[in-house]
Parts: sequence; structure tokens; C-alpha cells
Amino acid sequence: MKSCSHKLLFSALAFLIQCTSSYAQKQALPPQADRWLLQPDGSITWNIKDRLPHADHIEMSGEKVSLWVAYSVDSSRTCHVSRTVVFPTFRMLPDDTRSHIAYTFDDNALPRIRINGRLLRPDVSEGNINVLAKSINQHGIMRIIEQAGDSRYVKIERAFFPSVDKPLAIEKYTFTNTSNKPVTISVEHLKREVTTDTVRSKGGPHTVIMQSVNDGSRVLQPEQIYTFSVCYLATNHPSSLLSVDPQFEEKARENRIAEIEAPLQLQTPDSILNTMFAFAKIRATESIFKTKGGYMHGPGGLSYYAAIWANDQAEYINPYFAISGDRIGNLSAMNAYRLFAKYMNPDYNALPSSIVAEGDTVWKGAGDRGDQAMIAYGASRYALTYGNADSAKVLWPLISWCLEYSRRHINAQGVVESQSDELEGRFPSGKANLSTNCLYYDALVSATLLSRQLQLPKQQTDLYTKQAEQLKGNIEKYFGADIAGFHTYKYYETNDVLRAWICIPLTMGIYDRSKGTINALFSSQLWTADGLATQAGKETFWDRSTLYALRGVLQAGATERAMTFLRYYSRRRLLGEHVPYPVEAYPEGNQRHLSAESGLYCRIFTEGLFGIRPTGFRSFALSPWLPKGWDFMKLKNIKAFGRSFDITVTRKGVNETVTVTPVGGKPIQKTWAGKTPMEFKL
Repeated sequence: MKSCSHKLLFSALAFLIQCTSSYAQKQALPPQADRWLLQPDGSITWNIKDRLPHADHIEMSGEKVSLWVAYSVDSSRTCHVSRTVVFPTFRMLPDDTRSHIAYTFDDNALPRIRINGRLLRPDVSEGNINVLAKSINQHGIMRIIEQAGDSRYVKIERAFFPSVDKPLAIEKYTFTNTSNKPVTISVEHLKREVTTDTVRSKGGPHTVIMQSVNDGSRVLQPEQIYTFSVCYLATNHPSSLLSVDPQFEEKARENRIAEIEAPLQLQTPDSILNTMFAFAKIRATESIFKTKGGYMHGPGGLSYYAAIWANDQAEYINPYFAISGDRIGNLSAMNAYRLFAKYMNPDYNALPSSIVAEGDTVWKGAGDRGDQAMIAYGASRYALTYGNADSAKVLWPLISWCLEYSRRHINAQGVVESQSDELEGRFPSGKANLSTNCLYYDALVSATLLSRQLQLPKQQTDLYTKQAEQLKGNIEKYFGADIAGFHTYKYYETNDVLRAWICIPLTMGIYDRSKGTINALFSSQLWTADGLATQAGKETFWDRSTLYALRGVLQAGATERAMTFLRYYSRRRLLGEHVPYPVEAYPEGNQRHLSAESGLYCRIFTEGLFGIRPTGFRSFALSPWLPKGWDFMKLKNIKAFGRSFDITVTRKGVNETVTVTPVGGKPIQKTWAGKTPMEFKL
């Protein structure tokens, strides 16, 4: 079977999409007022002046801890912070998804601080020192700058960050005497312990400790600096605690952020897109927990830790890790598939939707959500992109088992049935849904390519080819429909309203109804101020469908349509009211920054804008859609297909020059006119 991308009539498709109806082209996007500003060092800053009060939250993670910081600035410019510290590998009984321990600490729990004898952080009492919030900065570490005192004689910086590899979160204070007189800073010593119930504690009682480090009294001369920290940690051995070095932990966190950002760098003329991509890489990669069951990427959000899901991990994030260049990310990807493979069985009973509690138990609460299609899709794409034959051989039994499971659930109309989909019954999905079938289709396409790389029998490869072709035709027959005036898809057999997941055929290389689908996605019936509504007429949105849609529209060649909405979405998520990452959903979950969504954001660029489609361990197809007004775009330091390389796209007249430069190898240069995808072999 030829690569699916070779079957696309790109030039005709692009023409049809660009010639969309006038009402769709003219849809107005809501105006945006940025709260945050880009900084030269790649961070973002909110300079606090007006538009108060304002509140937001952010999550930061390390291998043994996750720190959720909820912060607000009131109308008097006083900053209030609530810290929830999650310890994923310290768990309670019975085993379930949320059996980790977590504790919340508000400002009243902090040690009291005095400046020249006057209490800092007042309520409203007389004699206390007023503290004004000046700015907040985000870049893997959250930094709050405050000014103490009406005469502005002490500057305070608070830094919040998780330890890279310990069950420890830190809040570091730095005081700078900005006056021309000596200032005395006094900090109470604090140590508080809580120990969990012995009977319900898994592996013995767990102790959570809040303690101050480097407290006491200091006299600061003008321009002198003093730091102390508040640490939040968990241990099973409170009598033998190791000392905490906040400076070391902060540097380790900075190094980890730099390590995540170094590979796969996006360089374009649009600084917002470049920065949002870099931020998404942080959130996508930091949320990997070192458990007794191995490295496990977890969504986070105060609920989902030391556990994996067939959608979040197998489908969303793992194909990104294959191109991310992150060592721990790839370890977690292989481990996730290994954990799912443990549940293969000769009777082809469904795999669990989720493996939780460090791998000790499972969750099957929504039945078969199409999980086998999710896993086969993600694992086959991962194996091809990662480009390691030994890893692919390990994954192949799982991939082929999941494909066979899906085949056994094909109904009389030739489409795969499942009990629900990734929304787990929140919205109807019928007996057979569009998402499960498109995932299964793409898995068959990738399995065809992968089986050739593994030199499996031609009979098996030909069978996958035939099954993919049949399924594609049946998807059109079963799901193809005119809904709300758009030539698009119904999500399930009796569906008669627009759904966000009509975007999914585009991401799987099915472009038969591209024009109508794209018009529907960007119509006022589905597109809202926060991206796609899950269903027309409902306020609920899940970012994952918006992220899939933006990728799919780019893959289909509707570059300018996609870029308009991608720029809007990226600016809102990076510089707006709730920053700096893609979110899970609303109203459910309070727009948590679940981490796999950030991986989906990065895939908008790798698979959408640059059009990377793996075709072998050392080869890929490339369809780069350089937007109008850009004279270049680049993905630098890609680590995939067994090599390190750059992709540079530049405009040359009506065509584009594409250069693939392997490290230590000769550059490969081709000209692309926006038609047949280019093939590159490293």
C-alpha cells in the first residue's frame, strides 16, 4: 500500500478549501486584550496595574511531586496564594485513580515575617506593612515580585517550583533592601507535620512536612539580599530527613526546563506561536512521574497521577514523545505501552481504559471507549517516528492485538462499534462513533508501513491495506452526512447536530468532506471564544478537539483559515486570562492544565504545519504549509527516525524550498509546490 499521503490530491484540495463560502470566511473572532507580555528570555510577565481583581492557577510537576498554585490579586493589589501539593507515589487504600495524597496550604499557614518589627502580609490591622504585587512571571518557575512598605524599601521575590526528582515543592523568598538604610528581616522558624492514618495508608503511614529553611533574623544593608524558603515534602521516614537545599533545587528545575526546550525548537516569524510551542513542551514533558511501575506520564489536574490512559498517553502524548527528543518522555511512552500489553488476552476482552495507582489496578468505568483503536493508532505512529527497530518489535504484539480486537467489533455496516468514546458518556456516541473508526483506520495505515519495516509476511501487510481501504469507504457511507447545512459527518448513526469531533477524519488523512467540515468547524455554531464547542448549542468545550481540528485543517491544506484561528487560540492561552498552557475542559475541571493537551498543541506544528507523516524507521513524508506573510519556518534539533536533524522551509517564488539537514550529514533540499508530499529518507 502506498503511503496514505500519496493518495491526496493536494492542489485541488487546497483550492477548494480556500474557495470557501463568504459567511465562513468572514466569521469574526472575539477581540482579545492581553494581560501578559512576552519577554526576551522566553518567559511571560503580567505587570500588575489595573483590571483587578484577577485570579488564575497553574500546575508544575516533577518526578515525585506536582505543585498547583492558585493565585489572585485583589483590588488593593495584594496577592493571595493557595498551594496544593500532590505526592503521586504516596498513596492511600483502597487503590483507585485518586488515591494519592495531597495537601493545601494557604497564606495563613506560612511563618510570620517582620520587617523592622512590623508584620508583613497584613489583614487590615494597624502597624502592619502594606505589600503591593508588582508583577508575576511564568517560565517553568512562577515568580511573584512584590514591594513591601509605602516607602518601597524592600523588594520581595517569591519563586514557586517543584523538585525535579524528590517529593518536594519549594516556595523561595528573596528580600532585597532597596532603601538607603539598614533593614531588619525576621522570619519565624516553622515546622508542621501531619501523618496519614496507618490503617488506610498504602505501604505504611505517610508524613507531610511543611518547614522553613534559613529562617531567623538578618540585618540587610542597602542592596543586600536575604533568602529563605518554605518547603513542602512527603516522607515515610520523618526521623531521618535529609536537608533541603532550595538553591540546588531551583537550579535543577531550571536545568530540566532547559533540557526540555533544547530539542524540537520552533522558529517562525510569529513570536507568540514560538513561545506557546515552547511552553507547551514544558507542560507536556514535565508531568512524568517515577513510580514503582516505571515512568508514567500523568495528566495532572489534582486528579490524575501515577496512572496512564489509552487516550491521554497512548493516543495523544506518546506520538509527540517520539519526536520530542526527551529521554524520560520516551521511557514513559514505552512503559505505557508495556503496561497496556500486560492485559492482552486470548479471548480478546477489552483492555482497561486506564491503569492506575502506579500500575497496581485498573479503571474500566466507561467500558470500551475505543481504547484498542487509540492504542494501536498511538503505538504504531510512535514506533515509526521513534525509528528504533527493537522498540517496534516490542510494540508489535500490542499493535496487532488491538487491530484484531477492533476487527472483531466491526458491525454489519462495516464500522467498528464501541461502548463509548474518550468523553465517556458525557455526550452521546451511539453504538459506533466517528472517532474510534478514524483512529482504527489510521492505525491500519501505520501498521501497513510498520509491518514492512519489520519484514513481516506480505500477506499480513496486504490484509491491513485491504482493511484500511474498506474501512475508509465504510466511514464515508456510515458517517458521511449533511448536518446544519454543512457537507460533513454525523458523529454517530442518529446524530443530527454538529459535533466538534467531525474534525478527526482530517487528522487521519481523510479529506473527502474537507470543505464542508472546515466550514462547520469554524462556523458560529461550533467555534466559541475558547475554541470548539463539544456540541453545537452547548457551552461545554474540550481543548483536545480544538487541538485536533487545528492540526487537521492544516493537514488538509487550508493554511490561512487554520492560521487565523491558531493565532487567536494561542494568544488567548498564552497571554490572556488563563495562562500559559492548553487546558482540559469547561465547565468540568476548572480549565485544568492537563499535560497531554500540550502535547496535542505541539503536534499541530509537527504534523499539521510541517506535515510530517512517518513512513518508515528512517523515512517520512513532508507537506509544509508555509503561511502567507512568512518567508521561512523551521523545526530545529528534531530527534526522530533514529537521527538528529533540522527542517527549514523558505519561500522561493510561488514554491517552497525545503531543506532537511541531518547532524553530521549532507543537507537534502527539495522544492515543493503544494501538491504531492515529499519523501525524505535519512
